[in-house]
Amino acid sequence: MKRLLVTAALPYSNGRPHVGHVAGCYLAADTYVRYQRLTGRDVRFVCGSDDHGVAIVLSADREGKTPAEVAEYYGKIQKEDFESLGIHFDVYSSTSRNPYHAQTSQNFFLELYKKDYFEKKSTEQFYDPVKKQFLPDRFVKGVCGYCSTPDQNGDQCENCGKVLDSTTLLEAKSVLSGEPAVVRETVHWFLDLSRFSTVVEEWLDGATIREHTRNYVKGLLSSGLIQRSMTRDLSWGIPVPLDEPEAEGKVLYVWFDAPIGYISNTMELCAERDGDCQLYSKWWKDDECDILHFIGEDNTIFHCVIWIAMLSAEGSFRLPEGVIVNQFLNIQFPNKNEAEKISKSRGTAIWIGDYIRQGGNPDTLRYYLTAIAPEKSRAVYKPEDLVQRNNADLANTLGNFVNRIISFTKKYCGDSVPRAHSEQLNEVDRAYVELREKAFSTLSQQLDTFQFKPALETAMEFARASNRYVDELAPWKTRKDDMVRTEATLKIALDSIWFLGVVLCPFIPFSSEKILALFGKTLSEISWSDALEPVPVGSPLQEPVIIFQKMEASDWIPEESV
Repeated sequence: MKRLLVTAALPYSNGRPHVGHVAGCYLAADTYVRYQRLTGRDVRFVCGSDDHGVAIVLSADREGKTPAEVAEYYGKIQKEDFESLGIHFDVYSSTSRNPYHAQTSQNFFLELYKKDYFEKKSTEQFYDPVKKQFLPDRFVKGVCGYCSTPDQNGDQCENCGKVLDSTTLLEAKSVLSGEPAVVRETVHWFLDLSRFSTVVEEWLDGATIREHTRNYVKGLLSSGLIQRSMTRDLSWGIPVPLDEPEAEGKVLYVWFDAPIGYISNTMELCAERDGDCQLYSKWWKDDECDILHFIGEDNTIFHCVIWIAMLSAEGSFRLPEGVIVNQFLNIQFPNKNEAEKISKSRGTAIWIGDYIRQGGNPDTLRYYLTAIAPEKSRAVYKPEDLVQRNNADLANTLGNFVNRIISFTKKYCGDSVPRAHSEQLNEVDRAYVELREKAFSTLSQQLDTFQFKPALETAMEFARASNRYVDELAPWKTRKDDMVRTEATLKIALDSIWFLGVVLCPFIPFSSEKILALFGKTLSEISWSDALEPVPVGSPLQEPVIIFQKMEASDWIPEESV
């Protein structure tokens, strides 16, 4: 198999991760990486904080810190919160502290500059006459000139996805002073994206990408790509590496240097793991490596248009094999009539760190966010639904099946795995074993094609079928007069517990570890194909443990979380 490089979108280092972030791309990426590693594939999983740009400057201003202090503080929190959910990156770096990032980004810019892909031109930009500074991107808000959605940032409308500028953002106001923004001239370096329309279209036709994403990008192409500034008037960022008077005080556009962070973070990983940062080319320039980006829908234009144009223009890097996009996750609290956008400022967020500190089971959250994953359309997080899914699906269906079979076996058959005599197997047994094999095939196909939500449902439907199988054969009855039959039922059920322990590893790794430990195994000892291997007769069985505690609604259904 080819090597695989997986990236998850670099989050702005100006806030804590919430459930919307995790559902957007990080959980899906981790699930896929865990699955691919179980199949034996050589995978590297890359992420890190995006430290530059207006968002960090605004947060620093609000908190009375420097942008560097804000980036370091939140970058550390993000890494800890991801790890608390079992989302483990091979490297979680930073675009401001990575020792390779600034030079790599500037070299990338210079390569495009040497090839005449940039056009320097005077342009109109919003300006705050009170603060006496230009207002890039999120320094200005207004009404989208295309769809009339209010309160939009000055770079892109969240509703219609159109790129916004000084001519299409209406009723613009400065975020800094709150006063109306005026338009003044400044000089910047523009990349004409229309020159890459064919490249993007050809890439799109062959890329691994969800259909809603493909249609969205095709819509952007059909309406025509435009020139886009790759520099900004800002004090915090990577300086434009040009010896020209107009470049003084300007930095690279954050969405120019941010995706280059995937490359520089890989360099840092190679330096740490392989002893040579230049071995990054093995992951970025070698035909024997596939590259996959996992992102949220608001990053689509940057990864599926601008990044493809940048890579094509630079010329030495492979284009990604695919970009896997999840849509937005909204939230609805019990006291609200409608779902709303997850927002820190509006007090509508469930923070990962808070959930874990309150004693939340990380696998419960992983399970729920996968079960409602916005893979094809936007989804809604409901706190009461999280509780119901934990209690019904995880505690009752999965946890109860594991506990009752292990406990019953140890009580009536001893502390090791019993034998299933082939002559004792009936049609019910054979149909159930066939169902398990079919579930494995379906699961593999779904995970290979990034259908994580359906794959989890396939696994859980088999868990439900397992309970039905045991209920139908009723070993608590047959043990009174037919222990051979009873042992056969229990052996087949134990094989299914093992099966579930393996196939659920990508989804709920902490709980899978507990299930596998019942057979004396750890996650590091297994592979994906082991799921269908029968548990050896005579293998010792460990004492059962409660895998999922039931949740009390009063503890986990807040009116809102700030």
